[in-house]
Amino acid sequence: MNTNTPLKIVIAESSVIIRSGLAVVLRRLPNLSVQPVEIATPESLTHYMQMHTPDIVIANPNFGGWFDLTTFKAAHEKSGIRYMALISSVTDPNMLKAYDGHFSICDDLDTIGAQINQILHTEEPEEENGEQDVLSQREKEIVTCVVKGMTNKAIADKLFLSIHTIITHRRNIARKLQIHSPAGLTIYAIVNKLVALEDIKL
Repeated sequence: MNTNTPLKIVIAESSVIIRSGLAVVLRRLPNLSVQPVEIATPESLTHYMQMHTPDIVIANPNFGGWFDLTTFKAAHEKSGIRYMALISSVTDPNMLKAYDGHFSICDDLDTIGAQINQILHTEEPEEENGEQDVLSQREKEIVTCVVKGMTNKAIADKLFLSIHTIITHRRNIARKLQIHSPAGLTIYAIVNKLVALEDIKL
C-alpha cells in the first residue's frame, strides 16, 4: 500500500461524540495516514457509497437501529472495501459475523491501530465451501493458541487484540464447531492440521 495516499475510512455512527471522537483517534494512529469521513445516517452512507469507494467502512452494528451489513454489501458490490464493527454497547456476536474485524470504544490507540492494520494486510475471505473452512483465519489462529495451552490474555497479547475480542472469538468458535472443551478443540486442530502433535501442551 502506498503510505503517501491517505486511507479513506468511513465512520458510520449516529452519535456525534463517538463519531467525531473516533475521527480524532484515527488521525492520531501511528504509521497510518487516515482521511476520516463522518456519516450520521444510513441514507447518507448509501448516498456516499454510490459516489465513492472507501478503503474501510467502520460501522456501529446498531447504526440506524440495526445495520444489516450483508444486505448493504449486496447493494454496494465493490471489491476491496473492508468492513469493521464499532462496538459501543452489548452486541450479539452473530451480528459481527459479516464484518472483517471489530473493536470497542473502550479499546486503546494501539489496539485500534493493530485491528485496522490486520484487516488491511489480510486477503479478502474466500467463500466457505466445506466444513474445514467453517472457521475464519483469525479463529484458526486462536484455536491453535488455545490448543497450545495459552491463556486468553496471552492470546490477546500475541494477536494484538483485546481480551474481550478473544472471548467473543472463542464463543463463535464453540458455536460454529459445536465443540465446548479444550480436548475437543485439540482433536479438531490435529485432524485439520492446524497444529503438530509435538506443539500440544500436555
